[in-house]
Amino acid sequence: MNVRRASATWKGTGKEGTGTVSTQSTALNNIQFSYGSRFEEGVGTNPEELVGAAHAGCYSMKLSFLIVADGFVDESINTSAKVTLDQGKITTVDLTVKAKVPGMSAEQFEAAAQNAKENCPISKSLNADITLNATLEA
Repeated sequence: MNVRRASATWKGTGKEGTGTVSTQSTALNNIQFSYGSRFEEGVGTNPEELVGAAHAGCYSMKLSFLIVADGFVDESINTSAKVTLDQGKITTVDLTVKAKVPGMSAEQFEAAAQNAKENCPISKSLNADITLNATLEA
């Protein structure tokens, strides 16, 4: 079992207030978020952006484990996640991955990429449609 902690502090109303988020590791330490950073183009982060970062990181690591299990070693895995918040719910996460894996066939890579999409812990935790665009680079 692995337990990690994060926290948030909010002061003020939903629209006019401000908050901060922090993580146990201090990688995030009192990082600002607000209505503006969530629903407009304000300075700071927002929950959906953090979910996207977590999903991209989790997916990349899961894919690397699967690639190694198939007998290959990745040179690089670059994943982005586009998270859509609609009507108060995360409805979709669009994952885009580009990886360099010497010797791995496109079919093997596609199978591993799909497996990672279905089985990384963040994917399994989200109640959202998850799409995947996976590219094996030469």
